[in-house]
Amino acid sequence: MTYFLIFLGLIFLGLFAYNVVVEPIYAFVFRKPMYVHFYPFPKNLKLNELQILNQRFDFYKKLPKKKKGYFEHRVADFLESYAFYGKDGLEVTDEMRVLIAATATMLTFGLRNYRLTVIEKVIIYPDIYYSQLNDQYHKGEFNPMMRAIVFSWKHFLEGYEIGNDNLNLGLHEFSHALHFQGLKNTDTSATIFAATYEDIIAQVKHPANYKRLINSNYFRIYAYTNEFEFIAVILEHFFETPQQFKMEFPELFEQVKVMINYTEAV
Repeated sequence: MTYFLIFLGLIFLGLFAYNVVVEPIYAFVFRKPMYVHFYPFPKNLKLNELQILNQRFDFYKKLPKKKKGYFEHRVADFLESYAFYGKDGLEVTDEMRVLIAATATMLTFGLRNYRLTVIEKVIIYPDIYYSQLNDQYHKGEFNPMMRAIVFSWKHFLEGYEIGNDNLNLGLHEFSHALHFQGLKNTDTSATIFAATYEDIIAQVKHPANYKRLINSNYFRIYAYTNEFEFIAVILEHFFETPQQFKMEFPELFEQVKVMINYTEAV
């Protein structure tokens, strides 16, 4: 019994040292967690859910086999973790659930702590809807008070119909949720996100950089509404037109890669 307690104590001390000393130092130096994917008991999708991914989600289709398994686990985990509600008579389908879950998974695929703890539910309307949050009609929103992310299904789908127009409602609203979470949490991925975000905003606020961003006309003018919208818009561009982004603003592109720990050779 004594040896067993000593053994448990050593394990505890090892984990404590890893979490408090080793990984923080590693993250500070390399700006990424020591590992991302580790699933002792991976979750599986149903056959029809896998078919939806294979037929409808390009990011997943381009992944190597091993990372497809990681992606499937995370999509399955999302489907288990969040409640889906249809509004205005809309019936929630497997296609809706899988494509929404896959969008969140794509955005957070480089983060070890990928669950969005700032939301509990996904609300889907058939089209634009009236939001009591600000007494306006919306296509989508992240509502932290309701712990909800909300979409017009019509406009969510439009985000994938044209893959390079830099307009993707799903990515935009999930980016707001990820941003909000990144500024609240203290895990390694959130810390890296927050630190890189601060670096990006500091550089954007530099007059010469800001003028160049505006004059380029690459990011739509809505990006400059506030800092939250800027991050959401550049993440849309990052996934929809990465080559143009990299060509126009290579330093900003690299910072976004660090912020979400994204590797181009996914």
